[in-house]
Amino acid sequence: MSLWVFGYGSLLWDPGFTPVRQVKARLHDYHRSFCMLSIHHRGSEAEPGLVLALDKDPGGQCTGIAFQVAQDEEESVLASLRERELISSAYYEDHVNLVSDAGEDIEALAYIINRDHRQYCQFDLEKQAQMIAHAVGGRGPNTEYLYNTTAHLTEMGIRDDDMAWLTERVRALTAT
Repeated sequence: MSLWVFGYGSLLWDPGFTPVRQVKARLHDYHRSFCMLSIHHRGSEAEPGLVLALDKDPGGQCTGIAFQVAQDEEESVLASLRERELISSAYYEDHVNLVSDAGEDIEALAYIINRDHRQYCQFDLEKQAQMIAHAVGGRGPNTEYLYNTTAHLTEMGIRDDDMAWLTERVRALTAT
């Protein structure tokens, strides 16, 4: 059985490896949400940013990309993903069942928010926009994360009204 990884945020545009195959796929009972304070990659302890996480949502769904990892790279890809995604234990790693657009069932590794972690948050869209507009972390500005993710969702034909609103609002906040 080969390793698959589910991308729903930054993994869409920066998986960190070259997949042997990628397919559009849906995960049921979760949604994509800016519900994780970013204190390392897209913000700091002093000025946290926000990054997307999979949040449990019975009846919901999240569409993203399932990436198949080359068999001879599975160990190194897994180590790299764990270093990147599990930096603060706000995410936990789990295997989830995806359904591709072609109806294929895929078991994939996914990074899911730990609701009991101090980085879990729930803010209204205006507060999210204010935070994203100003935060910068070790991997760059939080705005870059938002813009790249929104662009890739659009390329995939996925309309996310909250992401579209946030992108427009953050562009307005950062216009000079």
